[in-house]
Parts: sequence; structure tokens; C-alpha cells
Amino acid sequence: MDEKITNELKEFITSEGQKRLLLFPKFKKSLSKMISSNQSDVAFNVLKSALSIDYDYSTFKSYYNLVNKVRTYNLNKNINKTKIAILGSYTTNQLTWFIDLFLFCSDIDVEIYESEYSVINQEIYSKDSNLYRFKPQIVILICGHKDIKLFPKFGLSENDVKEIVDQEINRWMNLWNTLHTNINCQIIQNNFDIPPWNVMGNIEHRVPYSQGMYFTYLNQSLSKKAPAYVNIHDIDMLSSMHGKLEWCDQRFYYDSKLPCTPELLPSYANSIASIIVALLGKSKKCLVLDLDNTIWGGVIGDDGLGGISLGQGNPTGEAFLNFQQYIKNLKDRGIILAVCSKNDEKNAKEPFLRHPDMILKLDDITCFLANWNNKVANIQKIAQEINIGTDSIVFVDDNPHERGIVRYYLPEVAVPEMPEDPAFYIQKIDSYRYFETTSFTNEDLIRAELYSSDIKRKKLQNKIVNIDDYLQSLNMKAIVEPINPENINRSVQLINKTNQFNLTTKRYTKINIEEIINNSSWKTFTVRLIDNFGDNGLISIILSEIKNETLIIDTWLMSCRVLNRGVEQFLMNYICNLSRNNNISIIEGKYIPTAKNKMVEKLYFHLGFEQINDLNDGTTYWSLKTNSININNLKYFIMEGKKRDV
Repeated sequence: MDEKITNELKEFITSEGQKRLLLFPKFKKSLSKMISSNQSDVAFNVLKSALSIDYDYSTFKSYYNLVNKVRTYNLNKNINKTKIAILGSYTTNQLTWFIDLFLFCSDIDVEIYESEYSVINQEIYSKDSNLYRFKPQIVILICGHKDIKLFPKFGLSENDVKEIVDQEINRWMNLWNTLHTNINCQIIQNNFDIPPWNVMGNIEHRVPYSQGMYFTYLNQSLSKKAPAYVNIHDIDMLSSMHGKLEWCDQRFYYDSKLPCTPELLPSYANSIASIIVALLGKSKKCLVLDLDNTIWGGVIGDDGLGGISLGQGNPTGEAFLNFQQYIKNLKDRGIILAVCSKNDEKNAKEPFLRHPDMILKLDDITCFLANWNNKVANIQKIAQEINIGTDSIVFVDDNPHERGIVRYYLPEVAVPEMPEDPAFYIQKIDSYRYFETTSFTNEDLIRAELYSSDIKRKKLQNKIVNIDDYLQSLNMKAIVEPINPENINRSVQLINKTNQFNLTTKRYTKINIEEIINNSSWKTFTVRLIDNFGDNGLISIILSEIKNETLIIDTWLMSCRVLNRGVEQFLMNYICNLSRNNNISIIEGKYIPTAKNKMVEKLYFHLGFEQINDLNDGTTYWSLKTNSININNLKYFIMEGKKRDV
């Protein structure tokens, strides 16, 4: 690559704010040269790493044009694209562009169908519509308060108003049911943005028939009645965050039927894209934090414990206190926390141990690295120690130089631009939507503890030379059960998030899994693992289908937290035993290669399967006669679970 182009691209990626916007014309020119010189793959990666939510509307448009340009040259196009349909009662062209852009930069290839303006009902209720010919996996309904058909009259009682709410919500539920019956898809729908005007003044929320109360009832009912295959996008919250008057600038609706002012369309698109990212299991799951001037004010090594700014009594200290509470809340809902600080370790840990106002404690931090090594290497070490990909990490640092270096050398790591004033830290990180989720399970509550226990296991393994002795010392208990109402949410999470130990990397929504477990020809297996260090939670899943006397494995995945523990051998032994006892003579499976699952390419071979076919794309098919091998449960497992038949 031309050195001048390289330097220009590096300068753009490592810059932030207004400087980056000023550099954009030069960046655009350099990237175009790169594309035309048959370096589209490199340009692809540069574009993915250089996107920022902080661009203005015109820059986003130019950026999207660059993405489309590089797509025309890129030879490694993914043929397995996620098919998304966008139906809107507003003009959706620009919104569609930006949704596509954010998904592209999240490494999600999509094919998008965009309906004509305001034909939601026609597309859904007509069985021969273009929507059904397209057969999308995800349908997005871009609607808002202008789509409400029924309104209460003044003077009605609360019960009468709620009856009208039910009638209005039933209209939307009929749309969902029809759409889902015709195509088994996931639906994303806006709730209703409450306009910034009313006729009841300050008693708006004291009368049930007012606009504000009616919309509130509608939004509450919409969320409560949405089935598993419907995700509600909180457009009302988004409009409030940006300011109702700016969001509802009527000039743009009357002139172009836009859902909001153009400058807010990128934020709107990013918010919707984040739900799709979560549905496909690609949300970030680890927050890596700097310390000095990031979670407290000042430099602990220079200012000492009493000199750092943290706590009540001054604006800066209160800002850092609130930021720590926000981080603590993220941890409590399942986000892993790590520290990456250029510091002496003893000094770095002192506030966690001794400062009276510290909200974050050492127990909240899964991996703590404080040294004088470069942060790129330390972030890689954190990912290795926790056993996650660097693409699962968000790195937060007050120093723009450190952010720029990490952004350039680890483009897969999310690095938000941080404001100088810590009062805006929460707002900034929240605006990126890194940690969007579509479900919440009990295991999310203890995620940090799960990863901390894994690190303890690794330390024990390093002390014991013999692997069998190590596994024996863990006293592992495996609980094997089918997918059931108690574990279905966690099962869906694992299916959509697991990439490395995943034989086929198929993705299923909750409604897909419900259909599978209600089909008698399908058999599901989950493994929960407990040992001396605690409960690992649900860590492995197999989805399989019986055809004649053959058990065909459709999906097999396992959390990388329990690699090299013998779980895969144990689970296959368990299934083979069941198969023998239920006249299943053959087990078949296949391996579909992806960019991340190379580690399981030969799994079936190592388990005693015979390869029976292979395709040009690297897909291999495997078969095992259940009576051909001697099966015994591994000695370091205690089996527990309900007796069941295949």
C-alpha cells in the first residue's frame, strides 16, 4: 500500500471530533484510490473501524456511498446474508441506508427489502406481496404516533380508556400474527413517540383520556403483549433523549414525510441496528476501563488516595461517582468488567480497596491489568485471559492518543470518542448502544462471577501438570436436560452468540426454538456444568432431528469458557447411550466452516465419526454407528439429570 495513503488513513482513524470531520475529504480520496488499486479487502476493514456515531448527516451519507463503492469491488462477498425487510408509514430511504451502514460496520452482511411509502397493511395482509416473495428473516415496522387510529374522547373513565387501548393494540397484534403465520420471522416494531404538545397543560398526566396518558398506556400494553418473536424498539425514549421539539420538527414530515429531523436519522438507525446486532448475538460483552481521569479524577500515582476527585462535594467528583454507578449497573446486568491501566498495580488497586466513595470494587473486575505495557498488548491479554474475542470488547479511556492507537491496531475493538467533561461520559457511552440485549436471564446476573471462576480454574490448571489430575480435581457435575421453559432464554442467547465452538453456526430465534421443542421428531440437549469453583451455568446445546433410525445433529455448540474439559466427549457418550437404548443406529452431523469456528473442524473425527462427504466450500458430513465404539462416561464427570428417551 502507498505510504502516503497509509499515513492519511491512520491519521483519520486515530483522530476524533472536529479534526476527523475536517480530514474526511482526504480520507475519502485515499480510500477511493485504495479501492481502485485492487485493495478493496483492506478498504473494507478500514471502513468498518472508522465509523463513528458522532458524524454529521452529510458525512454519514458520504460514508455510506464509500461503503457501496467498496462493495462493488469486494470479491469476498458473503452469500449467506441476513434478509431484512423495512416497512414504513414514513419515508424510509435514508433510514434504510444508515441501518445498512451500521450493520455493515458490525460485520453483518444484509440484503434489504424496502417497501413503498405507507403500505404496511397492504404488504402484510396480501399473501402475494413483494414482502412474502422476499421471505425476510427480520421485519422492521417503522411507525409512530401518527399511526394510531383510535383515540379516547374527553371525559372517559380510566377503564373506558384502557378498553380503547386494548382495541388499538389488538390491531397491531393482528399484524404481528398475520406476518408471523405467513413467514417465520422476527419482528422489530417502534412503540409510539409522545409528541411535545398537549392540550391539558400541567394536568396532562392526571386525566386518563389525555394524549400523554393514552400514549403511555399504549406503550406499556405494547411491551407487555409483544410475543417472543416481536422486539419493541423504544422510539419514545430515543426521541426524549434527543429532545422532543427537535425530533418532531414538523417541517420535515410535511415536506418529505421523514420520521424525524435528518440529523437524527443516524441515531435512529443505530438504535434499530443495535437490536438486530443483539438478535444475531454480536452485542459487546466486555467493558475494558482505564483508571486515571476515566473512573476517578486525577492520577492516583501522583495525587495519592486523598488527592483524586471522587464523591460528593464537588462537580467533578460527583460526575465520576455517577459514572461508576452506571458501570456497576452494566456489570450487574451481565457485562464483564476489566481494567487496562498504565500504572503501578499497587497504586491502581488502592482506591478499590481503601477509598470510601468507590462504588466499583475489585470483586467487580474480572481481569485487572495495571502495568506499563502498551494497551494494545494488554487488551489482547485481557481477551485471552477471559477467553473472549477482542471483537467483544469496548475500550474506554480518557486519553485520545490511547484511544487512537487501539482503534488503529485493534479495529475490531469498539473505542468510543470520550468528551473532556466526565459529566457527559454516561451519555456518550450509552449513545453507542454497544450492550443492547433482547433478553435477560439469571445467568446474566452472575456473568462476572462465571468468568472470574474460569480464571481461578486456569490458575489451578497451571499448578497441576497432568490434565487428567486437573479435571479429576474439579469434581465436575454435568446436568443434561432438554430445552425447557426454564432454560429457553439462555439457550437462545447461547445459540446466537457462540461462534468458535459451533459446528454449523445456525441462528435461531426464541420462536424457532419453541417450534423445535414442540416437534416430536426434534430432540434437544443442554448441559449445565458445576464444579468446585461454582456453577458454570448452561454451557452446551445440541439440536437434533430423528429421521428413520438416524439422529441428525443440526446444531452443536459450546461456550468457550469450558473448552478442554471433556464436555464434548461426555455429551456424545450420553447421546450414544440414549440412541442405543432407543433403536437409533446412526448419528450424523456436519461441519460448516466460518471465519471463527476452525477449532471444531475435526471434532467429529476425534469423536470417532467417519467422514462421508465434503463440499467445495469446506462443509463436511460425518456419520457414526452407535454400536461401533465402546462408550463409557468419563471418570471425572458425575452425571445428573432426568432420565429421558431419545
